[in-house]
Parts: sequence; C-alpha cells; structure tokens
Amino acid sequence: MAEQYQVSGESAAEISASIESGVVRGDWIAGAALPSVRVLAGALHVSPATVAKAYQELRQRGVIETEGRRGTRVRARPAVAVSRAGSLVPAPPGLRDLSTGEPDLRLLPSLAPALTAAGAADDPPRGYVSAVTMPELVDAARVRLTAEGIPVGDADLVVTSGALDSIERVLVAHLRSGDAVAVEDPGWAGVIDLLAALGLRVLPVAVDRHGPDPGAMENALRAGARAVIVTVRAQNPTGATVSAERAGQLRTLLSAHPGVVVIEDDHAAELAEREAHCIGPVTGSWAFIRSASKPFGPDLRIAVLAGDETTVARVAGRMRIGMGWVSTVLQRLLLWLWQDPEVTGQVAGAARAYGERRRELRAALWAEGVEAHGDTGINVWIPVPDETRAITVLRDRGYAVAPGAIFRIDSPPGIRVTISTLEGGEAADLAGAVAAAIHPAGAAHPMR
Repeated sequence: MAEQYQVSGESAAEISASIESGVVRGDWIAGAALPSVRVLAGALHVSPATVAKAYQELRQRGVIETEGRRGTRVRARPAVAVSRAGSLVPAPPGLRDLSTGEPDLRLLPSLAPALTAAGAADDPPRGYVSAVTMPELVDAARVRLTAEGIPVGDADLVVTSGALDSIERVLVAHLRSGDAVAVEDPGWAGVIDLLAALGLRVLPVAVDRHGPDPGAMENALRAGARAVIVTVRAQNPTGATVSAERAGQLRTLLSAHPGVVVIEDDHAAELAEREAHCIGPVTGSWAFIRSASKPFGPDLRIAVLAGDETTVARVAGRMRIGMGWVSTVLQRLLLWLWQDPEVTGQVAGAARAYGERRRELRAALWAEGVEAHGDTGINVWIPVPDETRAITVLRDRGYAVAPGAIFRIDSPPGIRVTISTLEGGEAADLAGAVAAAIHPAGAAHPMR
C-alpha cells in the first residue's frame, strides 16, 4: 500500500470513499497501483468481499480500472475533480509541447469583435421562458448540414454544450449502467473516460484509415453492443475518415441491428479536408453531432445534434429539467460565425495550414522509416514498440507528446503528436527525434 496514503473504512462505502478522497487530494496519482483485494482486506481486517465491492463501486464510477496482470489502478483520468498535485500537469518548461490535441490559437477567429458584430453584446436580457434554442440557428444548421450531404432531412435538432456533452446525453437517454458500447480503438480518450464514468462496458473496434473495421464492428455487435460511436472524420487520435465505401459497409451491417443507437461525431467539421460520409440514419435511434470547438475555438462550448424524434426529444427534455438551455449568447455567436464570409475564409485557411503541416510531418517520418497515420485533423498517430521509451527519448530531445495508452483499449502501442502548431522546418528535426525514439541505435529502418 502506498506509504503516503492509508486506506480506511469498515464497509464497502467507507473504503471506496477513502480511496476516492485520496485520488481527489492527489495522494493516489494517475496510474498508481492499488493493493490487491486480499492485501487490503487483511490490512483493514474486513472480508475480501467487502473490498471487492468497494473496488467495484469505484470502477463503476470511473475512478479506477482493472488491467489483468497489472492489477487495479487509478485511471489515467479518473472521473473526479483531482487537486493540482494529482492532476495531469502541462509539459515541463523548455519542452516543445505537441501533446495537447488543441488547435493553433493563432488560426482561430477572434470572438471579441464577433460578439459585437453578431449583436450578442446588445441582445436584451432574456428570462427563463424566452431563453431557448434559437429557431434561426436550427434553420441555419439544417441548411448547412443538408448542403454538405448530411442526411438530416426533417430530423429534429437540438443545441447542446459540445460534442462530449451530446454523446453523454444520447447515451443516458437510451442506455443503462452495464450496457455495452462499441467504440473506436484507438479512440478519443474523452469518450473512453465518459463510458467508464457512466458504468458502460467498452467493446473495442479496430480503426484503419477508412474508419471502423467492419469485421471488428460486427464482432462488437454480436457481443451485445447497445450503441456504437463513430468519428465521421479527423478521428482522434489516428486522423481516420470514414470513406464512402466504408460508410456503406457499416450501414449494411448496422441495418441488421435496428435496436442499436448510432452516434456520429463530426467534431472537426469545417476543419476537415474531406467530406463527411454518414452511416445513419439506419437504425431506430441515431444522432449526428456537429461541434464548433475545433474550427471556432475550444471555449465556444456549443454543438448541434440532429437525430430521430425520440432521441432528440429525450435529450431536449433532460436538458429542460437540468441546465435548461445553451446560452443564447453562444447560439447567436455561432450563427454569426457560420454566416460571415471572412470567418469562413479564415477557417478554410486554417484547414489548409493543418493539412500542410500534417503532410510535411508524415513525409519526414516516412523518410526516416517511420510509419505514421493522419489523413485529416490536427494529430498524427505513430505506432511504437514501447510507449514509455518513445516518450522518454522524445522528452530528452525536447519534445512532449501524448502517450497512446490513454487512447487505447486493446490496440497496439503508439504515440499521438499534435501538428497544429508546427512551424516550417520543424518536421525534419521532429521526425529524426521520433526515429531515434523508435529504432534502437544501429538498427536498420524497416521502411527504407
């Protein structure tokens, strides 16, 4: 048991609360191993069944996880507010931070003048009755999505507080704790953490450059998946985009499972260099999510969710008795950003810049004999034999990248490099550092 923190309690509830308190205070850091059930039971003089129940409660709340022979550990991002001492910290000073997954802030449109131009600054105060989803935004979203070939048709729409908020609301509307969800592997860490926090079981689906593998998806459906989550394009972390052919294959596959909830995440939206190929609507429950955070700024916490009548009604109804609505200030701002030609050009320019940076790094990595994935988006995924070694070597050479472990379930090791802020000429040096981190000294590069 960790010397800095002693677990206490006589009941399962007391033991789980003690461990959770230790995680919140940072006494149990991310990835820290917890004692085995029998060891902790002996230390506390309680039955192993009591400790096992405490661990089960913590797993269901997304605080800890069990990893086979590695035993029980604190999750990399536990579903509790952690003190600064125990939270994930920024890259150390002096390192080139390519781990964040954030867009280049210099390429984002300024929101300050947009507030005035959109009329939001002069918008009269709104009360609880008048502050609702703006029909103008819904109409604009419908026109925008339809023009891009997204089959929203007469589907209902609702405004939410971002992609992950939308995903959570759809899952809660249809699923219960213990249900299984098919997710991309590797996939968005936020989704994996969310499923753990909701007590949902994860069924991993392998991903290639064209999206989720149909065979892996079929296996997940046979294993009892009640919902599937698919990133339409610019998948995080691999940059995969669902191709037209792959969308057709998945559509055919899912049509045989009408009770499955299909959630499609289009978080990159206007920043993606590829068109969106949707899978739904093909089952009874479907949701397509268009977020504004990547193209217009992470602080713009707003998304539009289109879906079947029941799904949208449940999401909107739950919002009504909870947060109520997304601020009409944000709604008006997004509407203006969508309609302003200058902003549209700025976002298109950002998409081109990201594409050039991503392709430059991939070409430099290829020249070094390093395999890399990333057809769209702001990240490049690099398979590695050993994540710890790769991250350590890169750190020693001045780079901070994201470990693949936070994105993986059963897929092989890798690292994620965010290319959004790469400057001209950096790619070659970075590629050389990655090659040194992957290939042992003196080893032949297999791709050359």
